Amino acid sequence: MAARARRAAVEDARAKSDQKRAINDGGEGRVDLVALDDALHALAEVDERKSKVVELRYFGGLTAEETAEVLDISVAAVKSEWSWAKMWLRRKLRGVPQT
Repeated sequence: MAARARRAAVEDARAKSDQKRAINDGGEGRVDLVALDDALHALAEVDERKSKVVELRYFGGLTAEETAEVLDISVAAVKSEWSWAKMWLRRKLRGVPQT
């Protein structure tokens, strides 16, 4: 479900590259959806579960509780991984080297 929504949104953004679809990154500006997708692929190489949490929460619109149920992990784990992944993605999108 979330993966399909992500693919559709990214394909739409790629198709409209002259009018890139941007998203709000939490109050700190706008983010190119294609760049976000690329960053999520990079995150998946580092930590597949964190990438899934972002995909389900952001693209799937699931709550922390729903995400926990889908991934069979605790709500606390979802919240922790969501927080970490958002920080990692912000740094990646800004071009900050990841450690």
